[in-house]
Amino acid sequence: MVPPERKILRCAIYTRKSSEHGLEQDFNSLHAQREAAEAYIKSQANEGWKLVRTQYNDGGLSGGTIERPALQALLGHIDAGLIDVVVVYKVDRLTRSLSDFAKLVELFEARSVSFVSVTQQFNTTTSMGRLTLNVLLSFAQFEREVSGERIRDKFAASRRKGMWMGGNVPLGYDVKDRKLIINETEAKTVRLIFTRYFDLGCVKQLRIELNRLGIRSKKRRTEAGRTIGGAYFSRGALYHLLRSRVYRGEAVHKGIAHPGEHAAIIDDDLWEAVQAKLTGNATEQRRGRAEGGALLMGLLYDDRGNRMSPSHTTRKNGRYRYYVSQAILQYQKENAGSRSRIGAEEIESLIVTTLKSELPHEEVRQEAASGSWAPETRNLIQSSVSKIVLHASEAEIILQKRPASETIPIVASEDSEGPWAVRVPLPEPKKPDRKKILLPSNSGAPPQPLDRSLIVAVARGRSWVKALRRGEYANTKEIAARIDLSEPYVRRILRLAFLAPDIVEALADGRQPRALTLERLLSPLPLSWAEQRLSLGFSR
Repeated sequence: MVPPERKILRCAIYTRKSSEHGLEQDFNSLHAQREAAEAYIKSQANEGWKLVRTQYNDGGLSGGTIERPALQALLGHIDAGLIDVVVVYKVDRLTRSLSDFAKLVELFEARSVSFVSVTQQFNTTTSMGRLTLNVLLSFAQFEREVSGERIRDKFAASRRKGMWMGGNVPLGYDVKDRKLIINETEAKTVRLIFTRYFDLGCVKQLRIELNRLGIRSKKRRTEAGRTIGGAYFSRGALYHLLRSRVYRGEAVHKGIAHPGEHAAIIDDDLWEAVQAKLTGNATEQRRGRAEGGALLMGLLYDDRGNRMSPSHTTRKNGRYRYYVSQAILQYQKENAGSRSRIGAEEIESLIVTTLKSELPHEEVRQEAASGSWAPETRNLIQSSVSKIVLHASEAEIILQKRPASETIPIVASEDSEGPWAVRVPLPEPKKPDRKKILLPSNSGAPPQPLDRSLIVAVARGRSWVKALRRGEYANTKEIAARIDLSEPYVRRILRLAFLAPDIVEALADGRQPRALTLERLLSPLPLSWAEQRLSLGFSR
């Protein structure tokens, strides 16, 4: 009698490592997890288990979220019906969050997919297995949260004692026995930078002089063996160095300075003198920017409390000034007010016209058009206006005192610092003159705003592959050193040079799936173009 043929169960192995440390090694934690899982699948061959060769590896990613490229690719293949069993080394390799685990188990059950942990002998095909997994994961999440709290408390206590807790070693110091020790050669450079800034009083001039003297930043060697630093100082790096309290012998934690275990390089007198000069120069720069055209800088807010900062664009016909909400500038559009952007000339003229009612409208326009307001007008704004709030259809000018003019309509203000406010209507925002792009009916998905990060990544991958073929780079390590990126990231970018041509065209046209992010694009991709389309969601 011929035994019945067993059903083939397609098994996918998922591996994860929280940190990037050790990933550059020939045999790392991901390889060890995969070997153990492959051995387990072979042991179940008589049950019809068969390994799926596509690898799902997330290196250097936390288990606190499921937004991981390889995991998302695995879920996509499960949704497409290509996987029957998910095999992991341990449960926490899949996720450390109980809520995320519940969602994943629900998705597995909906697709009739089993979940197996090699070292813990769990199988979600039984109710007892699911209960045990939930209990285990609850303890794993509790342990993770307690460990995080313990580490944060220990770090804060150590900083309060002035201990060095790691990070980039500042110029002028070396680390010995986990303590900062003065490097006398570099300390002379630090003292020179502070002294010359005090003499020159200008970071820009200081940078020029340091470049002339050939003074460079501290060289550091990463755990991966790369050497970074040793470059000429930028203005930002000099500002950071001059403000760093480590040179005063202090350790800073969350903005609070504590006496440090290390010795100071800069004495108190020079430190205080340099800080006073930095603060004074910053005040002068802000005043200069205000006098250079931003009449309402520091006074203008949207109706959700975000400060509106001056900005500008340059086009063929000239320079156009705006005030833009900080929510927009910080990529938090959902927190912006009802008027998050307004023309500078438009709002400045409106405010000045309202407060300076005796000044003809034409004269105000002429004065604003140059972007430079008269000192009397600036004095009027600074002395009379406390705050300006832009609402959807009106501007609320909150005054420091009641104006003498009887022509200005005064109303009580509930949220003003002073007792009076003026409300003036705003013109309707101009609608941008945009042209629609019509696509042929067979062009696939409707277009959406181009994702520049996807396009740049593909362009980089193609460019680097061509450079490798021409011999401009010896290997990926040389590319990483030249571009100042990690080698694993360079290798992930290089894979994009082998994307299917229709996928590249879709990215260039903005016709990619809405769920396709850069992280997902950089996940391990198969060489087969058909499998690439399936993995990235183009088949849907």
